[in-house]
Parts: sequence; structure tokens; C-alpha cells
Amino acid sequence: MTKTENISYVAFLSFIAALGGFLFGYDTAVISGTVTQVTSQFSLTPLQSGWYVGSALVGSIIGVSIGGALSDKLGRKPTMMISAVLFFISAIGCAISPNLDILVISRMIGGAGIGIVSIVCPVYISEISTTTYRGRMVSLYQLAVTIGFLGAYLMNYYLLNLSHTFQSGNELIFKIFSTEVWRAMLGAAAVPALLFLVVIFLIPESPRWLIVHSRELEASKTLSNIYRNKEKVQFQINETKAMLQGEEKSNWKILLEPWILRAVLIGAAIAMLGQFMGVNAVLYYGPTIFENSGLSSGDSLFYQSLIGVVNAATTILAMFFIDRIGRKKLVYIGVSGMILTLILIGFYFFKGQEMGLSNLFLLVCFLLYIFFTAGSISAVIFVFLSEMYPTKVRGLAMSIAGLSLWVGTFLIGQLTPWMLSTLTPAGTFWLFAVMCIPYILIVWRLMPETAGKSLEDIERFWMKEKK
Repeated sequence: MTKTENISYVAFLSFIAALGGFLFGYDTAVISGTVTQVTSQFSLTPLQSGWYVGSALVGSIIGVSIGGALSDKLGRKPTMMISAVLFFISAIGCAISPNLDILVISRMIGGAGIGIVSIVCPVYISEISTTTYRGRMVSLYQLAVTIGFLGAYLMNYYLLNLSHTFQSGNELIFKIFSTEVWRAMLGAAAVPALLFLVVIFLIPESPRWLIVHSRELEASKTLSNIYRNKEKVQFQINETKAMLQGEEKSNWKILLEPWILRAVLIGAAIAMLGQFMGVNAVLYYGPTIFENSGLSSGDSLFYQSLIGVVNAATTILAMFFIDRIGRKKLVYIGVSGMILTLILIGFYFFKGQEMGLSNLFLLVCFLLYIFFTAGSISAVIFVFLSEMYPTKVRGLAMSIAGLSLWVGTFLIGQLTPWMLSTLTPAGTFWLFAVMCIPYILIVWRLMPETAGKSLEDIERFWMKEKK
């Protein structure tokens, strides 16, 4: 295997594309450390606070809606460059925003970048990866997302402590790093955004995208760096071309083919349901939830940093198993654990404090919940979505699934403050536990096991389903 597949080259390409996941994670999680500060500064109501969080998600919905079409038309590489520029503009805009309206607009621009990378980066990695290591390579993207989460938590914690002692003669700098430190938290994303833009120039275009657009010579050059065997290179080109035969309809009409539509609807269902199982509520509102349990803001950010560490470490662990035991088994094990820990978290808020349970019990439950989540639905979702669609419409089809994901994320961002105050924290987490059940049933009954199968083999599976 190692004699015919240049895994180090594939890992290099995957690592660079995965940097988009770091920006995804940072820009998504950094908001958690700023909610309390921004809410206090602008005297926001719970619904307004939800809108501040949700504004980036509106941008994500826009980004994911156009990201697939852009990547199918312009290519995976140019689309990643566009996302990097959006992240950079957003970070600078947040840091210097003169009012709430500009802050929200800047967050929307960054959200558009998130939506685009959530489509194009996993697709790119999936298309340049070999069958044996594809799950692991795409999981690099999810690992980068979790490291972005952790980076945001640690940066928030560091900047909050720095703000207490920071001194500067410049009024704007002092405001950014001291009196309104949330600006520094949001603005720090400018550095990795600029780095991402630069390193994208080091990678080639996706060979499968090149074949779709009749640029076989360029595709052959890239595939020759991935496969050292000329026969394997030609086989891959022929395989991809064979799956394109007879596809003369527009991409939208191809999506309406029953066998493709079935895959799209299943992908959209697991993408949306995954957002109603609590993970983003914890990532966005974790510090607020911890503060409501009696912790100080500093301790809350420290607890959230621990969650980030477990999230990243578990994702690394999942990478070693996703190709060995399969995507579906990870879901069965992980979601079962999620249900149990969500029930325990709800119990803590319902009766735990009356029974003398400490904040340590709550922290352990949250860490276990993140362990099961990161090892299952978070590890497999982008792998599933990047694998399960035909090459010609992969970007467009993934946009539909991604749109479902971000609509669900937007609703959670908007509704979590309301649910916590209306349903109580106990009711909220018990609701998340209930939502785990349809997810695991869909994966069990409707999803194929994609581990060990080529993208073309997975496409043939859906074609057989139409008969």
C-alpha cells in the first residue's frame, strides 16, 4: 500500500485544506467568551443576545448556500481563497466596529466564510484522498475545527486575564485589549485567516474537479503525486470519467434524480438533527451555563477551555478508529453515551444542587458529553457528507446538506437562551437527549457504511438503491 500511495503528500494537502477548519472552529467558538460582555455593554435582551450569536449563522447559511456552487464552478482552490478573505475582513471589522450594527455585519461576513469552508474543505480533502485513509484525512478537518474551538477558548481566557493589567497610550488599542476585550477576542482570527490565504497557493486543484471539467492532463499530474503507479493513476481517471457518462442534464436536474435525491435528503436530515443534540449550545453558551451554576466568569472560561481540550483530544482518538471500525459503529457508541450524559446534566439542574452535587459533577458530565460527541457525530458528519454524493454534483449536493446543518445551528443559536430561561436548563438538556434518538435510527436504517469504499463505489451504492 505505501509503495503505491504517497500518503505523506495526501496528508500535506489535507493539512493545508484543514486550516479552513481551524478558522471555522475559532470563529464559531470565540463568540462564547464574548456573549456576556457584549450583552452587558449593549444591554441586550435574551432574544437580542441570541441574534448577536445567530448573526454569524445567518452569514453561514448564505455562505453554505453559495459555497457548493462556487466550488463546482470555480474550483475547490479558488473557493477556499475566497473564504480566507472573508475571514480576514470579518476579524478586522469586529475589532474596530464603531457600533453594534457594524459588529453584526462583520460577524455575518465571517459566517459566510464559515459556511463556505464547511463545504469546500471536506470536499477537497475527500477528493484528493486515497480510499484506505480517506476517513482519517477528512477527520483532519474536524480535528482542525476542534483545535480552532480550543484556540478560541484559550485565547478568550488569556485575553480576559490580560485585560486586567494591559496598559497602552493608544486609546483604540487600550479599548480593544482592555476595556472592550471582546474586540481582541474576535479580531485575533485575522492572523490565521491571512496564513490560510497564503498557504492555499501551495496546493493543486482537486483532480476529480479537473476531470469533471475535462482537464485530464492537470489531474494526471496531481494524481501522479498521490499514486506512484501509472496504472493506478489511469484507473482513477477512468473510474471518475465512467461515473460522468450520460450526465447531460443541469446539475440541479441531476439532483432531482430519485437515487441522488435520496442521498441528499438523508444527508440533510443527519446534518440538521445533529445540531439539535446539544453540542453547539454547549460550544456557544457554555460559559453562560457555567456562570448560571454559580461560577465566576474567569472560572467559566477555564471550564470551557477544558471542554475544548477534551474535544480536540477525542477527535484525535476518533481519527484512529474511523477507518478501522467504521463510521456507523462510532455513531452507535457515541450517541448512546450522549443520551446518558445529557440526562445526567439535566438531572443536575433539576435536583442536583438540592442534593449537594458540586460544580465538579457538572463539569465531569459536560466533559463526558463532549467526549462522546467528538468521538461520534462530530467526527463522522463531514466525512459522511463529503463521501456520499456523486462527483459532478458533490459541491452542490453538500451545499444542501450544509444549508440544513447551518439552519439547525442558527435555530439553536437563537433558541438556546430562550430554552434555558423558559424550559429551564434541565428541560433543555433532556430535550437534546430526546433528539438523539431519530439521529441514531436514520444512521442505522438508511446510511451505508462508507469505510473502505471508493467514492465511485459509494456512488454505485446509491445507484443500486434506485432499482
